[in-house]
Amino acid sequence: MADLTGFKRDNKGAYIEKHPDANIQYGVDFTDYLNAGDVLSTATVTIESISGDSSPLQFPTDAATDVTTAGAVVSMRLEGGTTGNLYDVDVQVTTVNGDIDSRRFRILIGNKHL
Repeated sequence: MADLTGFKRDNKGAYIEKHPDANIQYGVDFTDYLNAGDVLSTATVTIESISGDSSPLQFPTDAATDVTTAGAVVSMRLEGGTTGNLYDVDVQVTTVNGDIDSRRFRILIGNKHL
């Protein structure tokens, strides 16, 4: 399984808990899904939109600036989100060898406590 630091799991898969005021960079490691010697070339991150959402989960600047790849890791900076909403995030990658893959996770917005 790929390294998903900070992710939790339930019966629907991986998710992250995020505070609505947080502006945080998240990483998804594709190492376990790549052929030996292959690395990521590009990544596209799509955030689910929720109709009527007053404070949507979004990129602080834009996807071109806030989504990067390094080796087998996709990093994305996200901000906002409405408390109580659960957003689907789809990460699609293309490798230097031309393989295309996609992984999805969820972000649950709520107040985080120590």
